[in-house]
Amino acid sequence: MKFSTSTSVLLLAGSVAASPLAERAIARRSGATRQAASRPNARIEDTSESTNWSGAVLVSTGFTSVSASVVAPTPSLPDDADDSTQYCGSAWVGIDGDTCSSAILQTGFDFCIQGNDVSYDAWYEWLPADAYDFSGITISAGDTIEMSVTATSKSSGSATITNKSNGDSVTHTFTSASTEADLCEENAEWIVEDFTEISSSGQESLAPFPAFDTITFTDAHATKDGSTVTPSGGETIDLVNEDNEVITTASIDGDTVTVTYK
Repeated sequence: MKFSTSTSVLLLAGSVAASPLAERAIARRSGATRQAASRPNARIEDTSESTNWSGAVLVSTGFTSVSASVVAPTPSLPDDADDSTQYCGSAWVGIDGDTCSSAILQTGFDFCIQGNDVSYDAWYEWLPADAYDFSGITISAGDTIEMSVTATSKSSGSATITNKSNGDSVTHTFTSASTEADLCEENAEWIVEDFTEISSSGQESLAPFPAFDTITFTDAHATKDGSTVTPSGGETIDLVNEDNEVITTASIDGDTVTVTYK
């Protein structure tokens, strides 16, 4: 799990609308076993740019599962890196969080670097409930990681991560008693995120983001109204920093989504 010593709260540009989902989640972070959290897509106005997401999104209705495989990247320090700072990102698949403002079902893994030390953690989350690290799975650079989420209803489902390289596999089942809000089932997503860190005092800020070459979601599929679909025809989202500089770009090719660090 990730710990932040930051005591500052990131203030997004006025052009980014705060969602009710994000506002409710901020009040609940203390006590989570994962001292980090995914957040809804912080789009810049109505553009395809975001301050925290990069990847592909399908927008429609009836999404009940999303899956893909990712080769765990080797993060590296950005050009202006401080060796004492930990730089982290997440790769995940999920349902909702772009146009839906009530809940997100998602699972994925963090990839971090501090100095010469690289680490990975797998996690699951039904936002606005807390995020948790999986136990029983290890990830190393170059491992092939399968991720999937399934909604059995708008208030229950499961998240599974399997490391195809070492055989580890973990699943968490969500019940209506353990979730706080219903899904809309409007969005299917394959995302690299600059996630939110939570300090010991409960304050929040975006994690310093690492460099990498590419992160590719392969065999990317979703179930929509009982039929299998790919990200093809979906919207790509690019990640930008506070200076409106593009950090990562995304592309879609059939059942493959590629996020490239700029």
